[in-house]
Amino acid sequence: MAENVLVNTAIVLFNRDLRVHDQPALAAACERAERVVPLFVLDPAVPEGPRHGFLLECLADLRVSLRARGGDLVVREGDVVRETMRLATDLGAQTICATADVSSLARRREERFAEERIEFLLFPGVTVVPPGALLPSGGGDHYRVFTPYWHAWQRHSRRPQLPPPSRVRLPSKLAAGRLPDPGQGGAMPGGESAARERAARWLRQGLDGYAEGHDDLAGDRTSRLSPYLRFGCLSPLELACRAERSEAFVRQLCWRDFHHQVAFAFPQINRENYRHGERRWRHDQDALQAWQAGMTGMPIVDAGMRQLLAEGWMHNRARLIVAAYLVKCLGLDWRAGARHFFLHLLDGDVANNCGNWQWVAGTGNDTRPNRSFNPLRQAKRFDPAGRYVRRHVPELAGLPAEHVHEPWRLPALPAGYPARLDGIGEEPNRGN
Repeated sequence: MAENVLVNTAIVLFNRDLRVHDQPALAAACERAERVVPLFVLDPAVPEGPRHGFLLECLADLRVSLRARGGDLVVREGDVVRETMRLATDLGAQTICATADVSSLARRREERFAEERIEFLLFPGVTVVPPGALLPSGGGDHYRVFTPYWHAWQRHSRRPQLPPPSRVRLPSKLAAGRLPDPGQGGAMPGGESAARERAARWLRQGLDGYAEGHDDLAGDRTSRLSPYLRFGCLSPLELACRAERSEAFVRQLCWRDFHHQVAFAFPQINRENYRHGERRWRHDQDALQAWQAGMTGMPIVDAGMRQLLAEGWMHNRARLIVAAYLVKCLGLDWRAGARHFFLHLLDGDVANNCGNWQWVAGTGNDTRPNRSFNPLRQAKRFDPAGRYVRRHVPELAGLPAEHVHEPWRLPALPAGYPARLDGIGEEPNRGN
């Protein structure tokens, strides 16, 4: 928003930035406008899934935070651009403030707003470093390899963190709109309040052990902050600053930024191979369904897939294992796996989900696209006692460590547990 220009009414369009702390679009509107309308539009064109209840909890918490500052969260339903413009016309708003995003859906919305006869301003906030802010010295519109991006990212100056507004002045007699009931809560409560509480606890108790413990499947020593970052309940910039004593953890935030800048330059990342051309994939619906249900007969894979279905979340190392199993062992298209993840993960977003899937498939940013990967060896390395498998695959809960990862070596499989899919587990000592 132009400096020293005061407008009468500004709309702050929320999307993946559901917070009041370090929210640049909200801060700018509150500084420059006499009246501020925080708005979220529930778009019925976006299919409801496991994330929907979490989203509604995030919105309810945001509404509480805004009301505490004298405002409210205005909720409308319909096409985001049409409903926002209808409200702007009704209120005589001069400005719409929003947080820039990278997906093709978000970019199309931004283009539509830019065509409207209203000031439309975009602000950072989804990532630590905005996509497009870092360009390789050798030319090109983005970094294709992580390590040089990581070095540039570390050197890049960061914008100042912004405090929450002390007051939000809402237009009088504006109907806020009904927020649907989120229903029964899931494994993780949604919202900025829960996010900040979890972050504070983990920064105190978990951060210092992250480098040594983040691959421990049974120990579950990751932050579980990714759903809150996905919905913007936490500022990634604030989190990076508060966690700077752990390079291992900050590096993961940089990976998140890396995938966002790739998606910004290549918005079709969810549909097309980023590089290396198309390969011949197998088409086996039975194998895909067995993988989706956690019934492959490979215990470490089944444990990860069942955790996903039960919690809307999966341990980071398990994500790598189950993804590599689908594309490297079964030879199935990475897009089928990405769709399943996106449907069920609370933290599912286009940039990270598809960027990571393409990395595993060898079609993305991995500098070793033909990297081999053995799920059994991974299981024995990162779940040596089998505790993670027993936790999520009850059919195997009674097996000792020497059999829990290879139940096919028993005289008979445990009741209800399937035989492994053909060809898997025959050569446990090859690959990674």
